[in-house]
Amino acid sequence: MALSLAFSPCPNDTFVFHALVHGLVPGAPAFDVTYADVDVTNTAAENGAFDLVKVSYAALPWLLDDYHLLPCGGALGRGCGPLVLTKDARDDLTGATIAVPGERTTAYMLMRQWAAARPPAKVEVVPFDQIMPGVAAGRFDAGLVIHEARFTYQRYGLTALADLGEWWEGETGLPIPLGAILARRGSVDPDAAAEWVRASVRYAWAHPEASRDYVLAHAQEMEPDVVDQHIALYVNEFTEDLGNEGYKAVEALLRSPAL
Repeated sequence: MALSLAFSPCPNDTFVFHALVHGLVPGAPAFDVTYADVDVTNTAAENGAFDLVKVSYAALPWLLDDYHLLPCGGALGRGCGPLVLTKDARDDLTGATIAVPGERTTAYMLMRQWAAARPPAKVEVVPFDQIMPGVAAGRFDAGLVIHEARFTYQRYGLTALADLGEWWEGETGLPIPLGAILARRGSVDPDAAAEWVRASVRYAWAHPEASRDYVLAHAQEMEPDVVDQHIALYVNEFTEDLGNEGYKAVEALLRSPAL
């Protein structure tokens, strides 16, 4: 019987999971795959919807009773944090309406902490792909974005008010934990799951062209050069193994007063 697996259609996730999804990891089971935005997977994981699932690190306090955190496969690193974008020049978010990708995302948690002294007047949860167009059209004063938006926001005439990854690194000296891979307790052996995921990561690095068509098919009309930048930034040594520094970063995030 196939296990259920959920992750985003973003290039880093499809690159990492290509081998596992396509039966290229020896000894791994078959998977039924769901592609969904992280705000969707955060909520679904609270209901125990998947055997393996990609979620926000900021959602862990609500999930670890039912899931094991895997030491690989996720998104954690430096220079890859969320951005606060605006169309018009401003110094902070005082009085602003800001669009965010989810209330239990790492991005939103960091934004709340960064803007604690001058918070926005209103927060609206908006699908990720609608945030930049919404700010550009004037529906929102600001937008909180992640992933490939780092490479494309200037096309919408937007400017970066804050780089929350840069802010986090300055505050903690640690890489920023964005997305985690979880294995459901009682459903999947976490050690076995970690080996499957790690083997999929290593296959992706060893055979980067093997996943090319799969990644581009799910890249939401992203240009190939942006796809390459996305993968290079978000798939790194912490994707293979969190290590001591990665776990320290996760612990620091979970101690945040914004949680």
